[in-house]
Amino acid sequence: MANPFAGEVVVTLEGVPHVAKLTLGTLAELEMTLGEDTLVNLVARFEAGRISSRDVLALLVAGLRGGGWQGRAEDLRTVEIGGGPVGAARAAAELLARAFALPGEA
Repeated sequence: MANPFAGEVVVTLEGVPHVAKLTLGTLAELEMTLGEDTLVNLVARFEAGRISSRDVLALLVAGLRGGGWQGRAEDLRTVEIGGGPVGAARAAAELLARAFALPGEA
């Protein structure tokens, strides 16, 4: 069970739920992977709806790794993600929102 107050989101892979969260380390990796120089730019990109499937995949990988998953982006290319592409995008957006939510806003 994910704890939204800790920034956690459940991501289901092949029917198995995984806890995902963005840590400072995974956020730094995410900036590098997506070519953003600041977290503010990354958040603005998502808020403006300028999100690609590559962005969603990178966010999911970062969140899953922050939750302890040992996989890589390549591992998600053939995995059934709960809710399909829409569920994946929703989980990615929740990860980003919860990473920057103040206590009580999760």
